[in-house]
Amino acid sequence: MGRVGAFWLRTSLKLPRFDLRSRTWLSSSFFLVPPRPHCSHNDIPPKSARHSFSSLTSAVCGNRDACVHRDFFGTIMPSFDKSQFILPNHVGIVPLENRASFEQLSLREKLYAHYLSLASWYGGLVVLLQTSPESPAIYVLLQRIFRTQPPDELRTIATSTAGLSDTDYTSFLVYAAGVYSNMGNYKSFGDSKFVPNLPKEKLKKLVWSSKAFQNNQEEMTTIWEACEDRIFSLEDHERQLGLGSEGISTYFSGNCTAEDSKLAQRFLDEKEISAYNTRLFKVVAPDHSVQYEVRLASVVTQDGAVEGEEDNKCGSHQFEGKSFTVKRGDYSLLLSRVVTNLKKAKEHTANDVQVKMLEQYIRSFTLGSIAAHKDGSRFWIKDKSPIVESYIGFIESYRDPSGTRGEFEGFVAMVHKEMSQKFTNLVGISKKLISELPWPTYLEKDTFLRPDFTSLDILTYAGSGLPAGINIPNYDDIRQSEGFKNVALGNVVSASYIEERDKLTFLAEEDKDLYVKFKGPSFDVQVGLHELLGHGSGKLLSEDENRKLNFDKDAALNPETGKKVTSWYKAGETYDGKFGSVASTYEECRAESVGLYLCLNTKVLRIFGHEGQQAQDVCFINWLHMARAGVQALEYYTPETTTWRQAHMQARFVILRVLLEAGQGLVMLQHIDGSDGRPDAVVTVDKSKISTIGKEAIGAFLLKLQWYKSTADVEQGTRFYKRYSTVTDDTPERFLTLQKTVLMRKVPRKLIVLPNTTIGDGDVKLVEYKGSASGMVQSFTERFSDGEEVERDLLTLSQREQHHWASKDSKAQTKCP
Repeated sequence: MGRVGAFWLRTSLKLPRFDLRSRTWLSSSFFLVPPRPHCSHNDIPPKSARHSFSSLTSAVCGNRDACVHRDFFGTIMPSFDKSQFILPNHVGIVPLENRASFEQLSLREKLYAHYLSLASWYGGLVVLLQTSPESPAIYVLLQRIFRTQPPDELRTIATSTAGLSDTDYTSFLVYAAGVYSNMGNYKSFGDSKFVPNLPKEKLKKLVWSSKAFQNNQEEMTTIWEACEDRIFSLEDHERQLGLGSEGISTYFSGNCTAEDSKLAQRFLDEKEISAYNTRLFKVVAPDHSVQYEVRLASVVTQDGAVEGEEDNKCGSHQFEGKSFTVKRGDYSLLLSRVVTNLKKAKEHTANDVQVKMLEQYIRSFTLGSIAAHKDGSRFWIKDKSPIVESYIGFIESYRDPSGTRGEFEGFVAMVHKEMSQKFTNLVGISKKLISELPWPTYLEKDTFLRPDFTSLDILTYAGSGLPAGINIPNYDDIRQSEGFKNVALGNVVSASYIEERDKLTFLAEEDKDLYVKFKGPSFDVQVGLHELLGHGSGKLLSEDENRKLNFDKDAALNPETGKKVTSWYKAGETYDGKFGSVASTYEECRAESVGLYLCLNTKVLRIFGHEGQQAQDVCFINWLHMARAGVQALEYYTPETTTWRQAHMQARFVILRVLLEAGQGLVMLQHIDGSDGRPDAVVTVDKSKISTIGKEAIGAFLLKLQWYKSTADVEQGTRFYKRYSTVTDDTPERFLTLQKTVLMRKVPRKLIVLPNTTIGDGDVKLVEYKGSASGMVQSFTERFSDGEEVERDLLTLSQREQHHWASKDSKAQTKCP
């Protein structure tokens, strides 16, 4: 086939074409199609929309927000909405308030917080290497530009010399703020990629017009070329994080598959190596032999045992006929700075427990030892009610496609005494509340380990995003037998979770005033119950290395069938390792459901200051908020791959399905036309049925969740959970149709600007920044005293591994601004 003059030739083959007006596929026969001008798009259509000649597809675009495609014969192909991968210029950016709490610290406490913050910030740069192949280069490019030239000065150059409009430059600034806030070019909440909302040519002109480029053209050109294509690329697998053909992941080399991941997990379990601080690289030799490299995060780069090291797992191994090598030194150049600052923090600790805690963290990051981090976590649990609270390490596994590798994070915070007292009072009645949960006693821990539960004002949070609450450590063996801590991040909730009435979506008008009034108070109750009794409840039935069971096999009967338990966790097995990719969302769903179930308790509501009608209103809004969140969750579902991109939101969708299934008018979901004439939806909850129909439905659901988790029944548990998390267009809910409405009406999540601390004039100063894109940029350019050096190290670490993802970096034929 070829081109005839200025026209594409479509043959007499009966190829379909997509009619944009009727939005239907039409049969077509021979006719000439005038060519559409090629815009600079690199978007390609989802696999479900591709024709068999998709390799010959070229993109055509009618506007900046959406694009369609023609195949080789000119057939129009439906594509995705590119605006879903752009941070809008109006995205909310807010500062994090914490000065009052910080100023109450003594000088010793301020110094302790300062050095812990630096350790966290340096470690947080690891997240760039854990997110995407291009994230480190993008970050360095931005740092080089903005450390040389402040945003306002660069704006003048951009609009007068580089040919950018003021809107273009704002789009660039918002993109930069997004990269800083998420520590990479994928959203921390939702795991989808975001790209600059301006043409690549304009961004290049801006870079070339900057002082940084004028000062060092060769270096800036090299950095730009390292990321220019990937910055804008939105090929199928690049739109979200995932493994293999489903997305991008730098926890694995680009040629790893789900089967490789499972094989590696079996190997790690066999060798009793935790996956938390590892990455997996698959190397295929010219003779097609395969070598797997498990890389441990550590300062030490030598694989041999060092002085004082007792259990070194490094070296070569054979497993299931495959070759494995365990090596150290991942992120070494960054972790060395973490260790340096932890040693400085150790000089300003408040007690011996904190000293021992930091010593174990230092050992963990130096040697790549999760065992040492566990020991540090044990001391952390014993450090009750500190004035300055912190935690650091490879913690949450949400973004690992296999659900076992931890993203680096570190936080430093001051205790908020008033709210902390409420949480302490909740801990006081927790044993009674646990007895009210809807599962038998043999599925609950033998002894409730009274945890520390505080409300914190965050000073520093280094990682990919800020949560509302945390229940840690995540190590099952410690949580089951030694305890844990709960923390609620009060100033984060205040900064980011408040909504204005006129921006509320998917609620009935009559519910909006009450929702605005009680969303914050109800969220405090839900966070408290979610963290303390959601994540803090339940027992894992298991056997130890001597095959001794931690439960009575004759008494542990399935509460539904009456049959004896037939599965449990074997020695060395963990919940994350067994449940894999579904583990995080399954557990978040269980914790959210516990919160809904127990918020009906009047004693709980009284602790938080709610009685009478106000208590009923708070409970109602908590349930309504969960139902609404289940609708909003569809923003984080990818129909093309039938995958969820966010664990918490998948969990909330599952709960919505459970409540809808309960029937009897408990929860109603309607598709409507909005006041603007576009599709809309409304979800309502009948408050009179929450304590009866609602509680019964959530209780029955919780019982099943707990049984499958406690008994390590991965097959049945996964099948049960996925039944509720499957998204279809079946009536009456029509969730796939609803997803389009949700995407159209979504409100972008706020970005939060955090302060820095500096030492000067015998004191530690808090440096605050404006709640704006410029404020976000400034906070990062002033964060590191050795900025240029750490950026050089970051590039070194990144470039060293780029070949592992080269095969997935195919340039698209066309690019779209």
